[in-house]
Parts: sequence; structure tokens; C-alpha cells
Amino acid sequence: MASLKVFITGASSGIGAALARHYAEQGATLGLAARRQQALTDLLADLPGHHAAYALDVSDAPALAAAAADFMARHGAPDIVIANAGVSVGTLSECPEDLAAFRKVMDTNVYGMAATFAPFIGPMAAAGGDRRLVGIASVAGIRGLPGAEAYSASKAAAIAYLESLRLEMAPKGIKVVTIAPGYIETPMTAINP
Repeated sequence: MASLKVFITGASSGIGAALARHYAEQGATLGLAARRQQALTDLLADLPGHHAAYALDVSDAPALAAAAADFMARHGAPDIVIANAGVSVGTLSECPEDLAAFRKVMDTNVYGMAATFAPFIGPMAAAGGDRRLVGIASVAGIRGLPGAEAYSASKAAAIAYLESLRLEMAPKGIKVVTIAPGYIETPMTAINP
């Protein structure tokens, strides 16, 4: 039986690294994407098996498409794609200097999720079988958090996007899973008061 193939963004720390460890321990073949090359290199050194790593920003759709093409050329269509990459910074709408941060959060957390899934959908549908697109949202997308307007809005948008995608993917036989965790201690949340 062929091993599970899983592509994960935001894989260099937090939830992404935990997912990488989980799937690697099960013998899966992984495609790991994150911005920090050294963190990816360190993670790969700790994982059993042989995996592909891609240093990229998920808001760079061409880089994601190239990584997806490389992974699929080596291993075929993945069974699971997990759009986990996300950023959070405190933002206050009344502060003009926070507007750029607002855009960066939306670009990563919403656009980056769509850019992650886009290059895989056709090949996954063509391959058939049990295939999943998984989006990591947050309870902050259900109930906004003070001082986190951009993060909360981005996760609400991610939830709505995934709901729409679920309907679109059903005829293609691809399941769409939305995960909305509560607070998890990660490097991203270490800065929270």
C-alpha cells in the first residue's frame, strides 16, 4: 500500500510542525512549506523518512504553484493538503499604521489558503480516492477578539471560504475540512498578553 502523501503549509513551527511530526511518524511522505528555511531544515532533520521542503511565503501564489508541481512530480497528487500558514499581529482599526499589517494578515491567512489549495485541486480530483483539503481557521473567526481585528476577520473569511469550497469540491470527490481551534500555545501566540 502506498504511503499517505500530505502537503502542509506553515510547517516550520506550532501546529504545522506538530502535524508534520504526526504524519511522519505514521510513515507519510510530506511536502512542507514555510517561510523560514533554517526552521524547515531543522524539522526535516528530526523527522523519519524522506520529505520535500519549500521555503516560501503563502501569499506568493507562483511559488506555491512551483512547490506543488515539484511535490506532485516526485510523489503524485497528495491525499491531504493542510493550509495551516497563518500570522497574527495586534491591529487597531483607528491606527492608520495598522492598515498595512491588516493587509498582510489577510494576504497570508485568506489569500494564502486559496493559493495553497489551487494548484492541487485538479490533480487531486483526477487521482480520485479519498482526498482532503484542510484549512486551519480559529474560534477567533467565530467570535472576534479585541485588538485582533485583522486576525479575527481573516479567520472568519477563512471559515466562509472553506464552507463555499466544501460545496464546490463535493462533486469532485474532495472533502473539505475546517478546523477552528481555540488558544494553542505556539510561537505565534507567545506574544499575546
